[in-house]
Amino acid sequence: METLGLLMDGFNTALSLENFLYALLGCFIGTLIGALPGLGPANGVAIMIPLAFTLGLPPETALIMLTSVYAGAMYGGRISSILLNIPGDEPAMMTCLDGYPMARQGKAAEALALSALASFIGSLVATIGLIFLAPVLARFALSFGAAEYFALFVLAFATLGGVTGKNPVKSALAAGIGLAIATVGIDLSTGTQRYTFDVLELFEGIDFIVAIVGLFAVSELLLFIEAHQGSTPRSEVKMNPLRLSFASVVQILPTSLRGGVLGFIAGVLPGAGASLGSFVSYTLEKRIVGSKGYFGEGDPRGIAAPEAGNNGAASGALVPMLTLGIPGSATTAVLLAMLVSFNITPGPLMFTQNADIVWGVIAALLLGNILLLLLNIPLVGIFVRLLSIPPRYLLPIVTMVAFVGVYAISRSAFDLCFMIAFGVMGYIFRKAEIPLVPIILGMLLGPEMEKNLRHVMQIHDGDWTMLWDSSLSIGLWCIALAGLILPAIIGPILRVRMRRTAD
Repeated sequence: METLGLLMDGFNTALSLENFLYALLGCFIGTLIGALPGLGPANGVAIMIPLAFTLGLPPETALIMLTSVYAGAMYGGRISSILLNIPGDEPAMMTCLDGYPMARQGKAAEALALSALASFIGSLVATIGLIFLAPVLARFALSFGAAEYFALFVLAFATLGGVTGKNPVKSALAAGIGLAIATVGIDLSTGTQRYTFDVLELFEGIDFIVAIVGLFAVSELLLFIEAHQGSTPRSEVKMNPLRLSFASVVQILPTSLRGGVLGFIAGVLPGAGASLGSFVSYTLEKRIVGSKGYFGEGDPRGIAAPEAGNNGAASGALVPMLTLGIPGSATTAVLLAMLVSFNITPGPLMFTQNADIVWGVIAALLLGNILLLLLNIPLVGIFVRLLSIPPRYLLPIVTMVAFVGVYAISRSAFDLCFMIAFGVMGYIFRKAEIPLVPIILGMLLGPEMEKNLRHVMQIHDGDWTMLWDSSLSIGLWCIALAGLILPAIIGPILRVRMRRTAD
């Protein structure tokens, strides 16, 4: 009953006129971003962060808008997958398998409508799981001490590669760079300058918002320019009238429910994420249906399963971020930076100290899913037409938002130079297939990780064995070790199976 009461308070926050309008705006912009191949939710949220600061939004409103952008981008990724056979982002790859064949059969409108419904169901199931699991996990995390939190941070870094096959060596290199950047500035414990080179602007450290916009948004712009040099606008996709039968809706309901549950579990697991949720949901559904289905040839269940899975994982990834301060995906790492920039510390205490923000965001997720369903079915033609807009019109808008927003945060030309430098670094790293999320995670978790390590060392006179003294910390260290080793074994196998399924 207490949880339901807090949720009702969250709806009071989310349904205020200002928050509702920003949630609606976030859903619309998020869907547009998701529909553009290659951008994805992490880049979309990173691009919108400066806008939130430019508008001077309070923390709860900014988070509601960005969470709505996140949810909308997860919805929008299916549009280019179905119509162009080009995934909007990596999790939407599995949607291509049956979405594009269905569109070629003249059922593009039906495929888009069914995928929107499956996304709604998957996200709704996962949000309900978030409502009931997050408070339980937050209460459990209250028993953590400094040693347990240090082990938890190690676990976060150990599982960065997840099961998606990222190179663990490159992930470790990127995490090390992020931790090194986190040490720049004046050490609050000793007052010593670290890597400031007597530059006044570096005394307070490097603003992670500047780093995020540079690494994600600016590097994406550079890659976008490189990929579209000399390209011609895409031809407008023709949409047939929507003819959605009741039987088709009933057919995908159990598929969507299963996908939502599997996606939620994948989202909660650190390092797994929406790609795993999408893949597992599709393969499980294919096995359940068996010879009765025609997967790969335009089966509606082949659209519903991955869409429910990846949207369920998107909501599930918020669980470790809100309760433990550990992001479960690239996008939640960006949202975590937004929280920290508002001097809000994610973790178990957030559910008591900032309950209005937590439950306002959760309520906004439920509200956003309804808004997205209402937007994505009648307005899908608008999102489809976006695919034919030449990049030369989109790039200046994105660039303007990034630069004006970052300048509005600190009104410092130095930060603009840093943003460009991070953008170039992000571009080089992405070309070298070095992941960017570990850099952000190192910058965000580095200070807290150092503080907890120092706390343990000071209390126990430098005895390192106290880092694994309790059974809870030992368990976290074991999970971290498994998370470091298993991806090197499971990742390549999973990637091969995903390619074979796609073929």
